[in-house]
Amino acid sequence: MSVGEYCNRAVVITDRGTEIREAARLMRGHHVGALIIVERQGEENIPVGIITDRDLVLEVLAQELDPDVLTVADIMSPDPLTAGEDDALWTTLNRMRNEGIRRLPVVNARGGLEGILTADDVLDLFAEGLMDLVKLMQKEVYREASSRP
Repeated sequence: MSVGEYCNRAVVITDRGTEIREAARLMRGHHVGALIIVERQGEENIPVGIITDRDLVLEVLAQELDPDVLTVADIMSPDPLTAGEDDALWTTLNRMRNEGIRRLPVVNARGGLEGILTADDVLDLFAEGLMDLVKLMQKEVYREASSRP
């Protein structure tokens, strides 16, 4: 299983110059908890940072900073850890756990943004797999019960 098979391809991006209020509007409008900050290099959007809803709270609101004078470049986490599309899913999840990261940009061989792998998406995947196992077990129990005299 590769990261590229399971990552979310619908990534909300912006650039370093985006004002904080606009970043918050983007997150709310797209129902996401993070924006990937990209820099255009030829045909590729290269991830250069990430900003989360938590960053907005801890770095702006809790510090009582004026959001009208800040851009995402002021509070983003620069040079985010990334995963390649072909990286193994389990290895990548271990990296995320070890680094305490819930969201990880996924890049192609040229470093261009292709998707995002989030802890929430992976939990949904596991929950779906567990539900399939439960259904399989229920069918087996039903089949055994109905085959008895």
